[in-house]
Amino acid sequence: MGNAYGFIEITGVVAAMDALDIMCKAADVKLSTWERKLGGRLVTLVVEGEVAAVKQAIEAGSTQAIKKPAAVGVLPNPHPEIVRMVELSASRFKGRPEPSSDSKMLGEDPPDFVPKETDGRKTPGGKPNKKNK
Repeated sequence: MGNAYGFIEITGVVAAMDALDIMCKAADVKLSTWERKLGGRLVTLVVEGEVAAVKQAIEAGSTQAIKKPAAVGVLPNPHPEIVRMVELSASRFKGRPEPSSDSKMLGEDPPDFVPKETDGRKTPGGKPNKKNK
């Protein structure tokens, strides 16, 4: 789409969605990817577009969001390694299975949890029983 990336790191998914909404309405940018860290408490949004649009979007998102961002940045003409890193993150973000229609409406991610197969028996001290192996 463009030749600049804008980054905004903010606490909380709701605050991140608010900032993203503000940024997309303020300028012609699109979401490239997003990352959640610390159990979703810290969210990094990456938008892309023309340099002026990205600067305008980041300024609007950082000043008008419901929470103050922890960090913001604009990278005009990013280095190819930065582009590769953002594309890798975007491929993980976009490569997830399509959520059901109910979870799409709620904005939920599909679960990442896969239950571990066990025989259901525990031993004293929580150590595996050699007979169960």
